[in-house]
Amino acid sequence: MTQTADGHTGAGQGAGAGAATATPPGGTPLPPSARSEPEPHGLGASVLPTDSYAKAQGTFPYAADLWADGLLWAAVHRSPHPHARIVAIDTEEAAGMPGVQAVVTHADVTGDAAHGRKIADQPAFARDVVRYHGEPIAAVAADHPDTARLAAAAIAVEYEVLEPVTDPEKSFEAEPLHPDGNLLRHIPLRYGDPDVTGDVVVEGLYRVGRQDPAPIGAEAALAVPRPDGGVEIYTATTDPHTDRDLAAACFGLPPEQVKVVVTGVPGAMGDREDAGLHVPLGLLAMRTGCPVKIALNREESFLSHTHRHPTLLRYRHHADSEGKLVKVEAQILLDGGAYADTSADALATAVSFACGPYVVPHAVIDGWVVRTNNPPSGHVRGEGSLQVCAAYEGQMDKLAERLGLDPADVRARNALATGDLLPTGQTVTCPAPVAELLDAVREAPLPPLPKDAPEEDWLLPGGPEGAGDPSAVRRGVGYALGMVHLLGAEGTDEVSTATVKVNGPVATVMCAAVEAGQGFDTLARQIVQDVLGIDEVHVASVDTDQPPSGAGGRGRHTWVSGGAVERAAKMVRTQLLQPLAAKFGMSTELLSVADGKITSYDGVLSTTVAEVLEGKELWATAQCRPHPTEPLDAWGQGDAFVGLAFAAVRAVVDVDIELGSVRVVEVALAQDVGAVLNPRQLRARLEAGITQGIGAALTEHLRVAKGQVRHPDFTAYALPTALDAPDIRIVKLIEERDVVAPFGAKAASTVPVVTAPAAVASAVRAATGRPVNRLPIRPQAAVSG
Repeated sequence: MTQTADGHTGAGQGAGAGAATATPPGGTPLPPSARSEPEPHGLGASVLPTDSYAKAQGTFPYAADLWADGLLWAAVHRSPHPHARIVAIDTEEAAGMPGVQAVVTHADVTGDAAHGRKIADQPAFARDVVRYHGEPIAAVAADHPDTARLAAAAIAVEYEVLEPVTDPEKSFEAEPLHPDGNLLRHIPLRYGDPDVTGDVVVEGLYRVGRQDPAPIGAEAALAVPRPDGGVEIYTATTDPHTDRDLAAACFGLPPEQVKVVVTGVPGAMGDREDAGLHVPLGLLAMRTGCPVKIALNREESFLSHTHRHPTLLRYRHHADSEGKLVKVEAQILLDGGAYADTSADALATAVSFACGPYVVPHAVIDGWVVRTNNPPSGHVRGEGSLQVCAAYEGQMDKLAERLGLDPADVRARNALATGDLLPTGQTVTCPAPVAELLDAVREAPLPPLPKDAPEEDWLLPGGPEGAGDPSAVRRGVGYALGMVHLLGAEGTDEVSTATVKVNGPVATVMCAAVEAGQGFDTLARQIVQDVLGIDEVHVASVDTDQPPSGAGGRGRHTWVSGGAVERAAKMVRTQLLQPLAAKFGMSTELLSVADGKITSYDGVLSTTVAEVLEGKELWATAQCRPHPTEPLDAWGQGDAFVGLAFAAVRAVVDVDIELGSVRVVEVALAQDVGAVLNPRQLRARLEAGITQGIGAALTEHLRVAKGQVRHPDFTAYALPTALDAPDIRIVKLIEERDVVAPFGAKAASTVPVVTAPAAVASAVRAATGRPVNRLPIRPQAAVSG
């Protein structure tokens, strides 16, 4: 018998099989000694995550902790060039090194030569051409991680270096970088009368840089060969079924012979969705007949996963003399990097939301996403929405300045509401309290001005011992309104399946929705506690033997997977109550379940759930599938989105106008959340989203020069720290339930990420009088001329 990384026991899975000694990713509950009072339960309560104790103690098992008997280590040889023709690959020296067990290249890929989440255009290993810096060319398995890295470095590749195409504007006329061409997608959106003009016209050119997901833990995985010739892959993915299917296609195997087991995920913002790590690992495991593990270092992590799309945006806003919008014209160009990934989806979001949460009667929007020899771009929280929010909010500030109006007033006059139309022609049917959100942050008290006393020097933008002169500090207040879509779009079939089993006083939830920090495991427990009145609820580990639940992101697991859990739990509830109702001659609707008790409407019947369940095992499986959407048509029109979420942010900044240093003093947030399901968890998600947005506004920029990633480490790539995080004031959460969503809840964490950078930029404009048209904000942009 062997213990696998998901905590299950079973027969050995091949030579050297048996994975980590790690405990299940769900962790263990808080021990009684750690609880000062009874734990709250059910929807609406601040239920602690089950794994919080293990994470706080450092015992929670992540993918990097995996282990197996007879383990080999893998390393990948990556291209040092962004664009080159491969003349020859010589693996002889690497293969002959002591301790090296196998070397694989493109020649060892027996199935599909390429993979991709939307378009299969990315080779598992580069064959004839490399298209970006860091593209995998070969992989090595050895008996020690240092040996594997040395062997990977010893692989000799002869290149004919080519001139890289790194400017997306030049990609249109450049020679094709890929057999599919350089243009990944073009969306021409036309809405209303394209010839209408306004009394006032403002124009702007905006740029948004390349933000990295910067995962807390770098990517790691373990592949274990199976007796049937397949492979099991233990990894921190957020979309195990898609990863399985992509890997199986590259291996030339049916999906049934490839199993993906999800290990502990140390947070995910899109960076956990890359099959490029699993294919070489699986090939090596099947070649050697041994478990093979890989754990990337930070540089490899930067080079291997996708990033936020760098974007160039040109805008022209037309308005009347009162500040009411008449028409928006925009050209949006996304740099997709070398391969397609999810770029088409990001462009659809950017074009659809190019006007923001404002009523715009006429729009002419053109969006393109192109290939370059820059690192691939893909799904990062708020992709498409963040970039256009920075631009359209910059335009609203310009419009206010031109008209001599308060920037918040201009936003309020144009705020979107339920029943209005998006420029895609879709009616906003969900709650859209945009004006109310803006009023909430406007009315919130402003933070006090910093004092001049020496003990308050830390309040200066330069920080403690900073070089700034207090007389050069200016305070600015800025506003931004943002919106995101929920779930997939343009006809994506969103569906999730869940099973709820009850055995005596314990319930178990089985659902392939991955817990990636968004709190799904906690929500699933709360749902079952609420519906069945059972306190002890376990959430099973995730693998591809379960029905698929889709990728994480865009709040889909709260909506779709949470909805599936609720339906399954209600089916079990009916099984629980039917015999009791029949015995007393009443319907199940006349019985209520709460706090572990079953009570009739008249109070005559009162018993406990435990008594009724004694000796019984009940279970049910259910699916949740939201209403369908449709692709955008040739003119960017269509009901492409299931639901929308909105936020208003007010940022207060202090700027040293001589040094250009910026300190975010406070961020006030108002957001429509539909329903608060876990107050503590919700607040944590909102605060984290705002902090990530501040990183995009001020510090986070992965530098790429002529296609070469410069300094891929946390020394050069500056994440916001605790000292950079401002006071975050959540001034209002509007709980206007979305009637088509389970529980009425909306996604929480993405819209603050999208909106906060635009608010910070607006505040810097207010402080300096400078246009501030680039994210992250450069010091020279904050220096008052």
